[in-house]
Amino acid sequence: MIWFFVLLLVLVFTGMPMFMAIASSVLFMLLFVNGIPAETVVQRMFSGLNQFPLMAIPLFILAANIMSRGGISKRVIALTNSLIGKVPGGMSVSVVLACLFFGAISGSSPATVVAIGSMMLPAMLKKNYPESFATGLIGSTSSLGIIIPPSITMIVYGAVTGTSVGELFIAGLSAGIVFAVVFIAYCIFYGKKYQLISDEPWSVRQILLRTKEALWGLGIPIIIIGGIYGGLFTPTESAGVAVIYAFLISMFVYREMKWKELFDVFVDSGKTTATVMIILASASVLSWYLTVEQITVQVTEFMTGLTENKIVILLLINIIILVAGMFLDGSSLIVILAPLFYAIGVSYGIDPVHLGVIMTVNSAIGMFTPPFGLNLFVLMGISRQSLLKLSKGMVPFIVISIIVLIIITYIPTVSMFLPNLLYSK
Repeated sequence: MIWFFVLLLVLVFTGMPMFMAIASSVLFMLLFVNGIPAETVVQRMFSGLNQFPLMAIPLFILAANIMSRGGISKRVIALTNSLIGKVPGGMSVSVVLACLFFGAISGSSPATVVAIGSMMLPAMLKKNYPESFATGLIGSTSSLGIIIPPSITMIVYGAVTGTSVGELFIAGLSAGIVFAVVFIAYCIFYGKKYQLISDEPWSVRQILLRTKEALWGLGIPIIIIGGIYGGLFTPTESAGVAVIYAFLISMFVYREMKWKELFDVFVDSGKTTATVMIILASASVLSWYLTVEQITVQVTEFMTGLTENKIVILLLINIIILVAGMFLDGSSLIVILAPLFYAIGVSYGIDPVHLGVIMTVNSAIGMFTPPFGLNLFVLMGISRQSLLKLSKGMVPFIVISIIVLIIITYIPTVSMFLPNLLYSK
């Protein structure tokens, strides 16, 4: 067992693409240790993608790209700015709300960084917000994109563990709102401390105008979430509905996306989908190998042998995922660790949905944690700052996020109240 993980880590740190590192590690072990034919790897990769819930991923990616080109983000930002008025730190609060809304549209953290950061970072700097605070806020709150449904990370977790994506989505909604509320409280505190108060008056007329402009775009998360929990369609079917709705709004209502741009949208979506799917294919091989070799059982027995205390086990799980999140993106982290921790969680009576939320929140924190947080690299392109400078600005937001993680971990009701209520658990 130990040699397999050593080989996997060596390949990852050599810079090899994640899917190649996973598949190559399994292939090596099968050929030279187990004596199993190499074609088994290919067979398991294809069978791993033959799952109905995974159809949602390319559709949500396509919907997000259509909406990004269709003027959704700027309308959402204009609406959130009008809602805040002269609240201390008002513009920073607007960033949190904009990321919350856009995350519910895109399901992607890097996409939220680009959509919100490219518009709000220059505006915050113009209003005398410290650059470190502005970049730290945008980089961290954009991670709401993988907590708030539709979350691609949660779809991946559901596919890997067999957990209900619908329950994961509603639990993620609760956790995301808690995340946003804590960040808003910090923004107001920071704004009051440093006298960062907007000079724009609060106007009912302006709010109504901005709401009217953004209404069609805001309808997308309502349709997705309402349709799923209203029993109209499954999470996978909701992705298809989102694509059609986004296309109609972008092309015929906002009219900001032209027909000739549609081809580029399909190409970009195809590239992103291919990246995600090849990782999932290799993950299915990894999950199969861990099961066949009973590695999940061995790890479970090892951790349960350390302690029988559920609180300590949850702490260990969080520490391991937080460290892994510094080096891996959310999807890769889930596909590698979810099969292990799912088995451990079941043995300790941890609800798989609650565990999925814990892993997703950890993944979200990893998106803006040095040295390899993906949001940091996206921000580097937007802000023209060095990785070191961006990393310093992230420190207070990482601390706040870990506090929220502790709340979600040890007070399950925070994320599980709505799933338990809706699914009569």
